[in-house]
Amino acid sequence: MIYRVLVALVLLSLTLAPARVQAQPRISVITTVAPLTNIALNVGGTRITLEGLIPGGVDSHTFEPSPTDARKLANADLIIVNGLALEGTTIDLAQANMKQGAKLLTLGDKTITREQWMFDFSFPEEHGDPNPHIWMNPIYAARYAELMGEAFSEMDPANTDYFSANVGQFQSKISNLDSAIMATIETIPPASRKLLTYHDSFAYFAPRYGMSVIGAIQPSDFSEPSPREVAALIDQVRAESVPAIFGSEVFPSRVLEQIGREAHVRYYDELRDDDLPGVETAPEHSYFGMLQFDVQLMAEALGGDPSPLNSFDPRNIYSQ
Repeated sequence: MIYRVLVALVLLSLTLAPARVQAQPRISVITTVAPLTNIALNVGGTRITLEGLIPGGVDSHTFEPSPTDARKLANADLIIVNGLALEGTTIDLAQANMKQGAKLLTLGDKTITREQWMFDFSFPEEHGDPNPHIWMNPIYAARYAELMGEAFSEMDPANTDYFSANVGQFQSKISNLDSAIMATIETIPPASRKLLTYHDSFAYFAPRYGMSVIGAIQPSDFSEPSPREVAALIDQVRAESVPAIFGSEVFPSRVLEQIGREAHVRYYDELRDDDLPGVETAPEHSYFGMLQFDVQLMAEALGGDPSPLNSFDPRNIYSQ
């Protein structure tokens, strides 16, 4: 009798138990350069699986995807690229291998208009392709986050509120970062708010903060500049009276060292535009941390005070 009662109770509990809901599969997302990957991480959080195609420290302009990369692109639900000719080969490969129902999201053309394109020595107007480093302006990065959130929500409507909340947190943090950058740049003497870099990644950053890009070393074909071009840059640095010139983690340059030595200015080779600082688990290993690092380095090198950015927390919102 007791045995029958127990069996009946077990059967009743199974009948009343709620049906197990199958978990929504995560969106499989492929991105290109590290800053885009990091923005996607902050917006997508636990609702996506994410992989950046271009490793940190690799020149995104000359990156050539491999057959392994083609397989990754073929398996992705969503491929996110900057566009504006930054990833031409990768985009072609993605479009040739995308599975049915997959989507390709280009960010640059949805963030600025053609009238806002910037051209310079590394990206001359006569070649037709603009400077693509839009993400170096944090206001544009906030728009990138919004575009990603919309794409994620379209593919996974059940998590729209989650993505929207992450976009809101990202944009709030961008607002704080933007204010801290403003305060830091203002400590640099106005006459020193000038950038001469190896590769012009700051075309969209500089106007936002009242700085000017006076030159870039790397020509549009990604070769080394000619002796005549180097001599002209040395004369320009002397004439502009800039206290420092800047190289990059990705673009080590003996030419910049030469210009600094002959123009009697200090050369810094650590600026970043598509390589996040610190190891992957470090608090500063984020899009926020990259800009914090760059601006503090600029301020110190150009006679300003980097401390307004000291209190900014560069950690990803996803890990907080």
